[in-house]
Amino acid sequence: MCPGVESDRPGDCPKCGMALERNPAWKAATKAIYTCPMHPEIEQDLPGDCPKCGMTLVPKAGMAAPEEDDSELRDMTRRMWISGVLALPLFIVAMLHLVPSMAHASWVVSDASRWMQFILSTPVVLWAGAPFFRRGWRSLITRHFNMWTLIMLGVGAAYLFSVVAMLVPSVFPESMLMHGKPAIYFEAAAVIVVLVLLGQVLELRARSRTGSAIKALLNLAPPTARQVADGGDHEVPLDQVKVGDWLRVVPGDKVPVDGEVVEGHSNVEESMITGEPLPVEKAVGDKVTGGTVNGPGSFIMRAERVGSDTLLGQIVNMVAEAQRSRAPIQGLADKVAGIFVPVVLAVSGLTFVLWMWLGPEPRLAHAIVNAVAVLIIACPCALGLATPMSIMVGVGRGAQEGVLVKNAEALERLEEITTLVVDKTGTLTQGKPKLMDVMPSDGFDPNEFLRLAASLEQNSEHPLAAAIVEGAKDRGVVIEAVKDFRSVTAGGVVGTIAGRVVMIGKPDFLRNEKVGNLEALEASAVKLQEEGKTAMFVAIDGKPAGILAVADPIKSTTVEAIRDLQALGLKIVMLTGDNRRTAAVVAKQLGLDAVEAEIEPAGKVAHVKKLREEGKHVAMAGDGINDAPALSEAEVGIAMGTGTDVAMQSAGITLVKGDLRGIAKAIRLSRATMRNIRQNLFFAFLYNALGIPVVAGVLYPFFGLLLSPMLAGAAMSLSSVSVITNALRLRSVKL
Repeated sequence: MCPGVESDRPGDCPKCGMALERNPAWKAATKAIYTCPMHPEIEQDLPGDCPKCGMTLVPKAGMAAPEEDDSELRDMTRRMWISGVLALPLFIVAMLHLVPSMAHASWVVSDASRWMQFILSTPVVLWAGAPFFRRGWRSLITRHFNMWTLIMLGVGAAYLFSVVAMLVPSVFPESMLMHGKPAIYFEAAAVIVVLVLLGQVLELRARSRTGSAIKALLNLAPPTARQVADGGDHEVPLDQVKVGDWLRVVPGDKVPVDGEVVEGHSNVEESMITGEPLPVEKAVGDKVTGGTVNGPGSFIMRAERVGSDTLLGQIVNMVAEAQRSRAPIQGLADKVAGIFVPVVLAVSGLTFVLWMWLGPEPRLAHAIVNAVAVLIIACPCALGLATPMSIMVGVGRGAQEGVLVKNAEALERLEEITTLVVDKTGTLTQGKPKLMDVMPSDGFDPNEFLRLAASLEQNSEHPLAAAIVEGAKDRGVVIEAVKDFRSVTAGGVVGTIAGRVVMIGKPDFLRNEKVGNLEALEASAVKLQEEGKTAMFVAIDGKPAGILAVADPIKSTTVEAIRDLQALGLKIVMLTGDNRRTAAVVAKQLGLDAVEAEIEPAGKVAHVKKLREEGKHVAMAGDGINDAPALSEAEVGIAMGTGTDVAMQSAGITLVKGDLRGIAKAIRLSRATMRNIRQNLFFAFLYNALGIPVVAGVLYPFFGLLLSPMLAGAAMSLSSVSVITNALRLRSVKL
């Protein structure tokens, strides 16, 4: 498969000659760009074949229910069965001379028998094998030699040699004649085509199964939606839903797109996102996600994100892009394949020369047959499939577990990770802090103190600010408007409410704003911080006014996740902007290996860079906008699916459920996938290393052993099938 060669019509990859595959996430309603599954840099707006490998180009990802396009599979299957029906009697007729009771029958070596073989083999080679010749010829023209180059030369040489031997036998020397006629190899050419077709059919079927994860995700979205318009409901296709449309969701329906409830209420089962089986109550103003399942209630929602912009669409696109991406280890296979074909051609030529020079009679026949066998058995199809098949299956397996791999490089690098850097809020903790303590200083009314603080925090996007606002509303406090609001990253906020200047943040921030005498508040904050709470200092009109204590509970799954990750050999380092005491409490509760507190976003990047300079392989897990730079700096960025879009775009891997246990799954997936790739490459290299010398005749002087081109073709197909079968084992790997 060739991720980068693209076209909007089926065809073959121009680099490796493999058939381009249809991306199951393709959206037919939009103009498609076709790419090669093995060479992502090849793109075109029409279907066709990859100019490098000959694979059929596949459409790039989009968001729509896929129309199953198995035309290539049907075509190859038809060619395989018809050629098989013709090749079977051809093989029997050609082999009858080896049966003792038939060896001396005159008709076995008669012209009628030879013409029968010619008639049966011609449609097999020229029609059934036409796609292989087309791909091989293109590889010669473009100088991108690949497996089809060898198949074309091998089959073509066997067939043309036989045609000449049958039509003009007089051109051959006496030494090449058997029963007064030169040998023919129509059966070898035909059976090789049948075996290659069988390998292609098995490969196409296997590749269609690797897309099952995407298809399963796409099936989560309903095909239609109930549009509320003109005083009634109208069922419309999902791809006709636009942003702003009002849609009715009735009991048992799937939510069609992402949006907001504007009328009614219900309970929605969101396990596809959260992993939790319990339904979540939805009322006016709540967000709903496409693909989730509505419960007993009914509601009207306003569409906010449709098509590929929905969460489900983004997941599908990420999986599809990752399946087409190339792992760095693929470069090894590409380099080998780049020099492999010329070397094989040289070995084939050398085999011909040596058999003509040193071989037994008929020398020319032996030379041609063994040179052709070298071309056939050396086809690097197994080598080309080794990495892409494992990546496709591995990425699909990860998607089923809620581990979205953005690209194959992230999956490969994750195997080597030794240190995991994690953010605290939203990663280790729930990311939904609660206001626990309201502690005004002497002289400040508690309600007035909370009203001013909450009014200021309503303009802040920090999760701790949301906790204060929510806590104030729960206590019946009325929020007021803010003027002159200003926010300082990793410091605090300041603004004016009803003529009073209010500041909330860290002690250093307040001191920078000319607020003094904070020692008493700092002393009070120590006990709160030792309890794992975050203390936020408040100043009103330039004077210390009190403390608000917020706690963010640790996720119920975090302890188990940390234990799993440490069992996998990882060191866990927490980087947080929270104060040192609170961070230390969390780190102690979780048994983390190291912690860095009161660190700004730039500091997170610097710390990740420092760890890498020390020789550690670093992954970073986070969920906020402030984590995005560090996610990009790490060798592998891991984003919580419950976090911000910026974090997910900066990360190589996204955990849909926002559960750290997904990192352990991702690491196990990476290790299993890379182990599988190495097994495939080993099988492919070993196969060629052993097969080529054998068919070249290295064992003939010692054991009299030779492999015919027909057996070489069978071995070549079996090598590809073994690689595909091994890759498909990843579908059942335990994570």
